[in-house]
Amino acid sequence: MSLKELQLPPLLHFESNSRGSQRHITGRISKSKFIKTKRGETSSDFSPWPAEVTYQIVQKPRKKIHHGSLAKPRFLEQLECHLKRELEALDTHGPKVQELRLQVYQEVFGYLIEEFKTYKPILSAIKNEYDITLAHLREQIRDLLPLRAKLVLVSEQCDQTILDLRVQERDEIRALKQECQRLQDIIKSMRRQQSALQIQVDYLKEDLATQYQLYRDERDARKLLITRISTMHSTQDTEHDDNNKEVESEDPMVVKMALQVCREDLTKAQVELNRLEAEYSNVIPRRKWDNLNRMHEETLMKLETLQTDFDQMKSEYDMLLEVHRQSTPAVLHSNQSVLQHGSDNKHIVTTPRPNWEQCSDILGGSKRCRELFEGQSSQKKLEILLQEINGQKEFFIGLGTSSDVPIYLQYEGKIKNLKLKKTDVIRVIKDIWRNKTKENEKNDISRDLQEFLHSCLVEQYTDKAGEWAYSLMESIQNNLKDDFICLFNDILTGKVDESIYHGQTQLLSHLLKVLIQSDITQCGSLTVSEFSEALKKAFPMKSDQDIEELLTTAQTELGSNGVRIAYQTLYTEDTDGRHKEFLSLVKKQAAAERLQYIRELRVQLEGKGEVNAEHLRTAFKSIDPSLDSETLDWYLSVAFKTKECELQDQALNTEVVLQRLSVANVKRAGPV
Repeated sequence: MSLKELQLPPLLHFESNSRGSQRHITGRISKSKFIKTKRGETSSDFSPWPAEVTYQIVQKPRKKIHHGSLAKPRFLEQLECHLKRELEALDTHGPKVQELRLQVYQEVFGYLIEEFKTYKPILSAIKNEYDITLAHLREQIRDLLPLRAKLVLVSEQCDQTILDLRVQERDEIRALKQECQRLQDIIKSMRRQQSALQIQVDYLKEDLATQYQLYRDERDARKLLITRISTMHSTQDTEHDDNNKEVESEDPMVVKMALQVCREDLTKAQVELNRLEAEYSNVIPRRKWDNLNRMHEETLMKLETLQTDFDQMKSEYDMLLEVHRQSTPAVLHSNQSVLQHGSDNKHIVTTPRPNWEQCSDILGGSKRCRELFEGQSSQKKLEILLQEINGQKEFFIGLGTSSDVPIYLQYEGKIKNLKLKKTDVIRVIKDIWRNKTKENEKNDISRDLQEFLHSCLVEQYTDKAGEWAYSLMESIQNNLKDDFICLFNDILTGKVDESIYHGQTQLLSHLLKVLIQSDITQCGSLTVSEFSEALKKAFPMKSDQDIEELLTTAQTELGSNGVRIAYQTLYTEDTDGRHKEFLSLVKKQAAAERLQYIRELRVQLEGKGEVNAEHLRTAFKSIDPSLDSETLDWYLSVAFKTKECELQDQALNTEVVLQRLSVANVKRAGPV
């Protein structure tokens, strides 16, 4: 509020609208004048205007008096002249003109107070009250001015935030519209394909009905033909007997014609019979066909099993034979050369080096093969290979059915070693994860991985479930350096929570979805800037350094020329079924972010030997305010190994709680 907006009420009202008040004041002033005049005092200090006029009005109410014809008091004219002169002297364009005007009026009012001695106390009190009020209002204005500027700044920030949100929503809406349009195109294509398939099905139904009708007609014709042939045979026998009796009485010409007709009928019947025999000669009964088909399928399954075993044994045999063939002549020839030529190295004949990479499947992968053979001679490599082959037992001894044995290994007796390759192990693990993910989507309660592995092996391999279980675990132990296999083993043995695998899958799926949404042209590739923006959109909490590292790794993996990045190629797997460098780096950064999150939680809980659910909830909220209640309840259930609805005020050791959280998919929900 400015000073110009302050409206002061009238200070004095000598003329009142109330007739009674007017008479009272007029009477007092006239009486005072009368008393002073009687005493011989002069009346020049106070002008009779407008008191005399009022007195005249009181004395002579019937006579009209016009105030405009009377002159103003001299003191009033002096005050008005002084006020006008001071106001004209002011600079009307100055910054504080209103305060200066108010000061002029205050001075005039001060002169008025000093002149009226009788009313000076009350007028001074009124003036002081106005001054106090003005000072108070000035102080309030002085306090509100910074708030006004701050209010303008906050308003501008809010407007800018609203504009940014609108731009972001516009981009999201555009992306959603494009995704919707793409899905609608797919639906239209599928509907057209469905219509074409429906037309084919209708055509095939009509064709099948026509063929069925033809087969029925043919069957009926066949039955009629058989009946006709039988009737003809019986008729011929009867006629033959009758002809023998009446041969003398019948006309030879008629008999000749009848014989000719019968021969023609017999010829037609014989042709039809031959045709039927030729068409149905290969037809067998349905029951016999089903039995033969079942026996054929069983034989094929046995043949496939035997062929697999044979191929494996043959490959091992050929490999050993090749190693033996390549190593033996080299040793013999080297010894002969040494005996014949002594130290003359010019005549030493070397043999071709064997391809030891062919042994990678037996030794557990190319990486382990290189580690075992690095810096070794051919003889030493052969010994290592034989040791590894001899180390793979032909049979396992079952661990029994006691409760301390995992359910998928509860078998007794000798169990055949299938000697699974690394590719077979990865394929089986992927099938197990795929089936378990489907089961988790259908059911609210997730089964333990050990129980699911046992049921999956029994369902798929029935009597050979034990062989697959022991062979699978043997191959897993030989390939623990593979991240994918090692993660499955850690989850199976309870070292890591199953949510780690599902979290990695969801992370890679989310990244691929964002990349597809960023690919407006749907050509399967993005420019470097588009790929970088897509990474920032998929991982908004990553630092610029991490984004740059991901971008550099993607370009290095693809050998990109710096123009476009084929993001779909980044999701391909190598020959062992593992992810390549880019996706491995994404999972590695996610693991590092989880560990950093746990370290921050450890700092928050520092100094507490034990922690309960409420303390842990408060710690999570303090380091991650964006965490929603549902996810927080799940974190607490992981930490205390109980259901979300059964969380109680129980206290656990802080290190135990942090250890459980560090092996689960516990990650930051929002920015710091």
